[in-house]
Amino acid sequence: MIRLFIAEDQRMLLGALGSLLDMEPDMEVIGQAMNGEEAIKKIEQLKPDVCLMDIEMPVLNGLEAAEELTRNSNSAKVIILTTFARPGYFERAVKSGVHGYLLKDGEINELADAIRKVMAGKRVFSPELTFHVIREENPLTSKEQEILRLAALGKTTKQITNELYLSSGTVRNYISEILQKLGAKNRTEAANIAAEKGWI
Repeated sequence: MIRLFIAEDQRMLLGALGSLLDMEPDMEVIGQAMNGEEAIKKIEQLKPDVCLMDIEMPVLNGLEAAEELTRNSNSAKVIILTTFARPGYFERAVKSGVHGYLLKDGEINELADAIRKVMAGKRVFSPELTFHVIREENPLTSKEQEILRLAALGKTTKQITNELYLSSGTVRNYISEILQKLGAKNRTEAANIAAEKGWI
């Protein structure tokens, strides 16, 4: 029996997915959560075989939760299940070591088949995504992404310097480089461009 955990912040979809997958003869849904933080806690307690993880969730999103589970060497295999075909999200998910990345508009039998493939040691990705990713690479370095994420939260240069232990000159240089790479006029526009593409 494949033990499943579902993390999804839309209650109706969470219930529907749980009911449909529970009807598969070789699957059992053993837990559910509506945000990434709750998902991590329950996954560590329940130890499911496979976690279906939405991206856009409150507190911690699905990508952050997947990264946290990988860091903790959790044995559960993560399949991202999302409406977003953004190349940046896909790239980040693959780097975090997820076993699958599927779009929500698929059939339930396709999802069940994907779960079985993942249990058999394969990785499963929506063909639409792999096509999109050939290839809009994220031009930002990990440090630039970190700085832009803080800027997107409305942090000032001074707050960013304090948080990352960098000099204000260094932070200004990073921001200037970010604006140039993204063709943005200011940090707000840069954050919007990067978020839209899933790069931060």
